Amino acid sequence: MEIKDNELLRQFEISTDTGLVSIEYSLQERKIFLTKFCENENSDEELHEEFIKNVLAIAEERKLKVVPTHLKLIKFFRKNRRYQEMLPPGIKI
Repeated sequence: MEIKDNELLRQFEISTDTGLVSIEYSLQERKIFLTKFCENENSDEELHEEFIKNVLAIAEERKLKVVPTHLKLIKFFRKNRRYQEMLPPGIKI
């Protein structure tokens, strides 16, 4: 999976057969706020999970704490407890 970090639009993107899937973000200090998940008619949940995991791997590589603010991303963190350590101190999901 090739993820493009579109810094101009502040979003991570992947191209699929059904269109673009993206996660919008905002950077503040050493935190990345994942603010919006755009599916664009693509409802492949397995692809979405893999995309989110790859975005979190990028954040981990850049040594960023992650603050999910979109419902789909919050549900992902609840379902996958191993990513809880990426949350900043004081944030519980």
